[in-house]
Amino acid sequence: MTRLEKAQRIGRILDELYPDPPVPLDHDDPFTLLVAVLLSAQTTDVRVNLVTPALFQRASTAHAMARVPEREILELIRTCGLAPGKAKAIRRLSEILVEEHDGEVPRDIDALERLPGVGHKTASVVMAQAFGVPAFPVDTHIHRLAARWGLSNGTKVERTEADLCRVFPRDEWNRRHLQIIFFGREFCPARGHDLATCRICSFSATKKRMREEARRAPRRKSS
Repeated sequence: MTRLEKAQRIGRILDELYPDPPVPLDHDDPFTLLVAVLLSAQTTDVRVNLVTPALFQRASTAHAMARVPEREILELIRTCGLAPGKAKAIRRLSEILVEEHDGEVPRDIDALERLPGVGHKTASVVMAQAFGVPAFPVDTHIHRLAARWGLSNGTKVERTEADLCRVFPRDEWNRRHLQIIFFGREFCPARGHDLATCRICSFSATKKRMREEARRAPRRKSS
């Protein structure tokens, strides 16, 4: 089975399971999505969704956030991983949005990537989910599953993104990104997973991959 054939079959399964996948981070507009995605690095979406209500009640626009002292932002997001750096980035990017973009989030991936704390993945998520521009953000779940499913070689995130963009049609990218994340969390964990019985791994993973993951799996203790 070619990569393209695998992708087509995988796509049908993902559409069946998640026909209209929601964005897992709570937000109201491009600015709150941008901040939420920035916060999600090294932190679960659940944790971010617990933190952002109080943060956005305090400041839900770039103009308002730029006026909040960095130490106050830090107190509001302290339970998120890497909170000090994130607080600094949120304050500074808000200032830049006000100074250079009239307080609006730019609909331009290069401009987004120039903002403090905003890497390619974060910028891609905002482009895809806030503006509907086709993009294929690659997080740890997607990077891992693309390699497990034989859609990419798993060497670099940039390679994974390029490979996925080749095998999935452009108009599917935005929903495939979310669907793969949901499938990974619900059905295809990194550890203790039986590839042979998985609805996708069972046909997409190579026999070599199945042997490798079986060897890495923890042995069950005999009773």
